[in-house]
Amino acid sequence: MPTKFGLSAALTSPFKADGMIDVDVMIGHARRCLANGCDSVTLFGTTGEGCSIGSRERQAVLSRFIEAGIAPSAIVTGVLVDSIEDAADQASQALEVGVRNILLAPPSYFKNVSDDGLFAWFSAVFEKLGTAARDVLVYNIPSVTMVTLSVELVGRLRRAFPGVVTGVKDSSGNWAHTEQLLKDHGDLIILIGDERDLAKGVRLGGQGAISGVANFLPGEVRAMAVDGKNDRRVEDLVVELLKFPVTPAVKVLLSHTMGEDIWLNVRAPLVAVSSEDRSRIKGAFDALFRKQAA
Repeated sequence: MPTKFGLSAALTSPFKADGMIDVDVMIGHARRCLANGCDSVTLFGTTGEGCSIGSRERQAVLSRFIEAGIAPSAIVTGVLVDSIEDAADQASQALEVGVRNILLAPPSYFKNVSDDGLFAWFSAVFEKLGTAARDVLVYNIPSVTMVTLSVELVGRLRRAFPGVVTGVKDSSGNWAHTEQLLKDHGDLIILIGDERDLAKGVRLGGQGAISGVANFLPGEVRAMAVDGKNDRRVEDLVVELLKFPVTPAVKVLLSHTMGEDIWLNVRAPLVAVSSEDRSRIKGAFDALFRKQAA
């Protein structure tokens, strides 16, 4: 039986004032996550603003991570693009250095696409990758992509590409959908992206999570993602975070817990959270997690 996936921090990307990634800070943060409960880190995902990071920049960051001694087996790489060529190129870039998994989102520019269209797109990406294709987690995040990866589509993909499509990250926030994935495809790596459903999903066979909250609460999220333990504080915090643009809000709390302002910076088209909203986000966090310290 393969090792459970466990917990991966959906690593945030630290941007300098000029908009460039501070790779040294990013590597330091990855090391902290790995030392404090995370089994891997996910680069260039939604929380990492992966859609805003180009292929050359991605390659440079990935090379620096490997040079710094972060094991490829502890790295998941997000691929969040529309074109088949770009998706295959970015996935190949990461697979060549031996990363653990590719987190592959569907194309999102065209709306109301069919399962047949999505199947054809994923198939074309895998065919371009050829024998290099492996360990792909398909990424269901319809709130961002406006595309739902149906339970039936997952079944078609896994049958057509065994050993390539090995899991799903389900960030639908739709418990019925998550539950059906676990029921029909429980032998795949099913990762629960919504921390509010995480513990119960793990108790039903989910293999863990790729979590933005793990950037600043790795121990607490690990107990949910690996042990299936409920944590109402984390669930309540997610409810608060969802009142704001989520990625900038996560960066507010990383800045708050680390005491480093660089984490407040985001790359266009995202904008930083206002000072008033930063206070609200930090206040919600402190009320849930720093009551005893107060």
